[in-house]
Amino acid sequence: MTIVKIENVRVLDPIQKTDSIQTVYIENGKLVPESSNIIESIDGQGQWLMPTMVDLCARLREPGQQQHGTLKSEGKAARENGILHVFTPPDSKPIVQDNGALIHGLVEKAKLDGGIYLEVIGAQTQGLNGKQPANMAGLKKGGCTAVSNANAPFADDDVVLRTLEYAAGVNMTVVFYAEEPQIAKDGCVHEGFIASRQGLPMIPALAESIAIAKYLLMIEVTGVRAHFGLLSCGASVDLIKIAKDKGLAVTCDVAMHQLHLTEELIDGFNSLAHVRPPLRSEQDKNSLRKALKDGVIDAICTHHEPLSSSAKLAPFAETTPGITAFDTYVAFGIQLIEEGLFEPLEWVEKVTLAPARVAQMVERWKAQSGLILIDPAFEWTVAKDTILSQGKNTPLIGTQVKGKVQRVFIA
Repeated sequence: MTIVKIENVRVLDPIQKTDSIQTVYIENGKLVPESSNIIESIDGQGQWLMPTMVDLCARLREPGQQQHGTLKSEGKAARENGILHVFTPPDSKPIVQDNGALIHGLVEKAKLDGGIYLEVIGAQTQGLNGKQPANMAGLKKGGCTAVSNANAPFADDDVVLRTLEYAAGVNMTVVFYAEEPQIAKDGCVHEGFIASRQGLPMIPALAESIAIAKYLLMIEVTGVRAHFGLLSCGASVDLIKIAKDKGLAVTCDVAMHQLHLTEELIDGFNSLAHVRPPLRSEQDKNSLRKALKDGVIDAICTHHEPLSSSAKLAPFAETTPGITAFDTYVAFGIQLIEEGLFEPLEWVEKVTLAPARVAQMVERWKAQSGLILIDPAFEWTVAKDTILSQGKNTPLIGTQVKGKVQRVFIA
């Protein structure tokens, strides 16, 4: 046995709901009893030990968009930043997530190249065409537990209903990234004063909340289990709360950047702040924070979307939306704690056990998870050379932050 001993470390355990200073012994990413076979001793004074994280939404760009990121580059970035299980939407180019046979190969490649457990969300319709349901039974056989049409529109609401009935019949979760295309149209930023002053096409918050309201009615009728990803506005939170109070099998998450960044960042046509759903108002941000604290929003995700530098060089509305997020995820979490929204153990739960519960993979996560050592006081500057991801597309470039993963212990 090869054991790492960490003394005086703050152990944050979301499973046992304990927060205590301990001396621990780690072998292959798991806590083990005291041992004499120690190969390394670490003074963990001031540092935190917690389980590896589960990310409900990240795009790794492979297959098909390796100019932005690969399973190797983004897998490494995720793992070194403490994220071991990564869910990815079914909108790679070309789309392979409507074929259960191909998904297994993608999962194996992510483990081999990137050292992560890739959790592929299957396509809800064939090729995300919004017209014919995908072979969900085949997708489930290929290892998918959920399906989604990602950001692709449906041809009509009858297609949505048929796919929800199908998903319910094979016991799969449907993931919605809700946006009503007739309202969002060609918009790219939040509807507000800054967008109006800059003459940018807008995506009203109503585009999200109307879509959620419609889908919730269909969910109630079909009885399907559903998850709403990337909530961005207060009105959406209100609708989810009503649905949960009615007993619908509904969960939701929020991207970490929506808890910190607002539409103010797009001022001056800053394309690094171009993301979809867009950064919204200060009021929306505060509503999302409150809903997360109250448990209406179940979990936090990264919404990691690495992009090459050229993807952000066109006029704002023509740039590709997306923010690289793996590298700043922990620092943003520490900021939530320092601002008083969470105690450390509460934050840990929102990025580990809570998303595992949403994905109905708690036991598997327990078996496969490792441990990470975080220094919450470690100060560093977000820069192209400090970002592990192949994508350097973040509006935080040049910002000094606190909190970073120091070590990852996995089998």
